[in-house]
Formats: sequence, C-alpha cells, structure tokens
Amino acid sequence: MANGPLLAGIDAGTSRIRALIFTLDGELVAEARRTMPVERPRPGWAQHDPGALWDATCAVLRSATSQLDDSARIVGVAAASVGEAFVALDRAGQPTGPIIAWYDDRPKAEVDWLVQTIGLERLHGLCGLSPDPTFSLCKLLWLKANQPDAFARTVRWLNVSHYLAWRLCGEMTCDLSLASRTLALDLHKRAWADDLITEVGLSPDLFAPIRANGARLGSVTEDAAGATGLPRGCAVGIGGHDHIVGALVLGALSPGVLFNSLGTAEALTVTLERPSAEPELLRLGYSQGAVEVERPLTYVFGGFPTSGACIEWFRTLFDGVGHGTLIDEASAVPAGCHGVTFLPDLRGRISPVPDPLARGAWFGLSADSARADLYRAVLEGLAFEARQTVDSLARLGMPAIREIRAIGGNTQNHLLMRIKASVYRQPIKATEMVEVSALGAALLGGLAAGVFDDLAQAQARLGPALRVIDPVEAWAPRYQAHYRDVYQPAYAALRDVHHAAEAIERGAI
Repeated sequence: MANGPLLAGIDAGTSRIRALIFTLDGELVAEARRTMPVERPRPGWAQHDPGALWDATCAVLRSATSQLDDSARIVGVAAASVGEAFVALDRAGQPTGPIIAWYDDRPKAEVDWLVQTIGLERLHGLCGLSPDPTFSLCKLLWLKANQPDAFARTVRWLNVSHYLAWRLCGEMTCDLSLASRTLALDLHKRAWADDLITEVGLSPDLFAPIRANGARLGSVTEDAAGATGLPRGCAVGIGGHDHIVGALVLGALSPGVLFNSLGTAEALTVTLERPSAEPELLRLGYSQGAVEVERPLTYVFGGFPTSGACIEWFRTLFDGVGHGTLIDEASAVPAGCHGVTFLPDLRGRISPVPDPLARGAWFGLSADSARADLYRAVLEGLAFEARQTVDSLARLGMPAIREIRAIGGNTQNHLLMRIKASVYRQPIKATEMVEVSALGAALLGGLAAGVFDDLAQAQARLGPALRVIDPVEAWAPRYQAHYRDVYQPAYAALRDVHHAAEAIERGAI
C-alpha cells in the first residue's frame, strides 16, 4: 500500500477540528488538529465565525496533506461534525451571521413557543425528539425573531459537516443523521416535515435535499484544492453527525449493541429496526434518529452534554494539571471516594430526567477531601450518569444490551473506563485509536470514491482495533450500592435547590 489510494476524514467537533489521512486498511499516515474557534458574547451563548471555521479546516488539511509524499493519492474525503449547529447562507453563498454553537441555549423562548403552538406529543411523534434549545429549528426561529435582517437574506442553511463539504465541492446537501437533530425531520418518512416547517413560518426551500451517507456529492474544486492541499477531483462524500459516523465504522449500529461515544458530550445509542412509538421516550428526554448507508437504520439516542467537558472544567480549577497526574492520584482513592459524590450537570440534563436548569454539584465533602477525591468523584459521576440512561432504556423495552462499544478521547482515561465497566457491570470494548469519527468520515469518503464494494467491506478494512475493559470485581458491588442509595436520589434531592437558585438569579424571587 506504499503507493496505494488514501482517504481523508475531517471531524469538526465541539472543541477541536481534526483532519486525518488513512490507507484503505485503516493505517493512519497523517494527522493535524486545531482548536475550534469559539466566541462567547454573553453568558449562555457560544458561536463560531464561519470564515474562521473554514480557515481552520483548510489549515488542518494543509498540515495533514503536507506530511505526504504525494497528496494526489487521496481519492476520497468526507466530514463528520457536531449535530445541531449550522451556517446560514445568502444567495451569493455568504454567511448571514455566526454559527450558533450546538450547546448554545439562547432559543429558549422559541422552544416554549413551539411547545405551545405545535405540542410536545406531535413534535415527538413526528420527529422523534423532545423539544430543546439545541435543535436547529429552534435556532432558525431565534434568528428570524431576533435578527430579522440576517434571516431575510438567508436562502439556505447547512449543518457544519455539509457546509464544509459545500466549500470543498460546491454542492449543498443534508443527511439523515444531521437532519435528525433539527426538529424538522419526519422520522417515519425520512424526509423534511414540510407541513411543520410551513406551519412555524419557515420556507421548505431553506432546507437542503437529503441524501444517503457516503453518496458522492461532487469533487474537490480547484479553489478548494489550492486552499486545502487535497487533489482536484478527489471525491467528496456525504458525511454526518460525529457520534453516528463513529458508530458506522465501528459496526456499532446493530441491535443489541450499546454505542457509547465519550467526547465533550456523551452519547449512548441503541439501534432499532424501525422508529419506536413508546410515549415514555418523550417524557424521559430521549431522541430518535436515522442514518442511511445502503439501507436506513433508526436509533434511540440519550446522553448528557458535559462528559469530557466536566473533566476539562475540573482541570481548569487546578491550573490545567495533567491528566496523568490526576489519574495517578485518583487511582489511590478507594471506590466511592470516601463518600464524595459528583453530579455532572454543568449544562443541564437531557435524559432520562430532562431538566435544563439542573446544575452540577459535589456533596459528601469533608475537611479531609482532597483533589484526588474530587477528581475520582467526577469520573464516578460520569459513569453513574451514563448508567441511568442504560437502565432507563432497558425499562423501556429496548433490545437487551449484549455488548458495549466505546469511542472518543476519554476512552484513553483507563481509570474512567474501569470505573464505567464496573458501574455497567459489563465489559466495554473500546477503540485503541481516539479519532474514530474522523476514521468514519474517511470511510464515507471511500464509499463516495468507489474504492469499497459496500459498507461491510469498508468496515472490515477500516474497522479500528478494540481492547476489552473488564469490571473490577471488588468495585462493582460498592458502585451498585452507591448508585442505588446515593447517586440516584441525589438529583431529586437537589432539584428544588437548583431551581430556586435559578429563580433568584433571574430575579423571580
């Protein structure tokens, strides 16, 4: 394969933009990354400049391609990205404003209006989602209400993955995995919900056509080739939502597999043969979505917005102390952290108890509590939070979990993974490599380039190596008791306190 074809994968995540280049057998030959440029104009708001995003993407691609002897070997490229953020474009293809970050909570009033106007049950029944400020439709409605001049100039919006693909090849599209994060997809028809879109005062023309993941969208243009180092004519494949693209390459979208993606946020996904009509999914805050490579698949999606974000937040409290130091210190602390417990709800809670006002907390502190106790409590809190999703999905009659597969940067935290396996009471198969979403994007680029016969062959060639993390026998019963008797009651006990604090903060009390 020294002179064989190569594939490029882009991953535009919450905190970083990455470009990785692989052989057709999944060998990593070049990589580059940059921090995702972010602006925070006021509390609760976060946004990205589209030009800065494209410039950063070009920079990582140039850096990666410059490491090759011959960049003309790259035959396919695709992009994975965060879910709900998008770029609004005018008729000339110029952005009409910043990208509202997926976790930005400014469209709260629009969520309330949607619930009052359309109704929770109808929205969930049609789109498979519980209304939330993160979803793209809410951001569009906010733009219309608060920046009417910018909205009036907007003729099309594109999710981040598809914006990057458009900049590469000049063609606009969407895919099911990102359309699933908009609150505007008819999940049952796997098409835009035009009646809903019209009813809320938007034009269906704003929405790009939906096509299958891995389909060839076009070829890298001369301008994009000059900006990125990719060869002109390289196939541009249709990418998708980073979590789901990672699941594809891992072969984790099959019944009985729990897919656990551990990034800045944490996602837990189980696959279904068809959309579920279970009404409890709405009450418990779960989402459903779809993806299509060769055939459409449906999945149920839960999780929480601050997983890796909690760990990074903790590190900032202690002057950016290294991961290795924290892990070594916490490894000497017994399971249960001498009674210290952490709730990781730094940006609210999504499932299985939806509550945007939920806040994080340590409790059980004493004068003897040290940094190591606090850090291990953070890791245990993340594991307990994920366990709640696993348990509630089981109670809803989802397929029995026979295997857990995990990806993401935090799979490299060996203490966290041992804690999670012990809390799940089940082994976890985790990838050896970190950048699995970029590898999945490369797979979709390979399908677009026609270098694989089908998805199964692509997965067999590119699928990353897995290591097994077993539960620690001595920890499992301690965690079971702590989870049942301390962690689960904790949120209920603190909920009223958090809501009262929020009311005081906004002057309602």
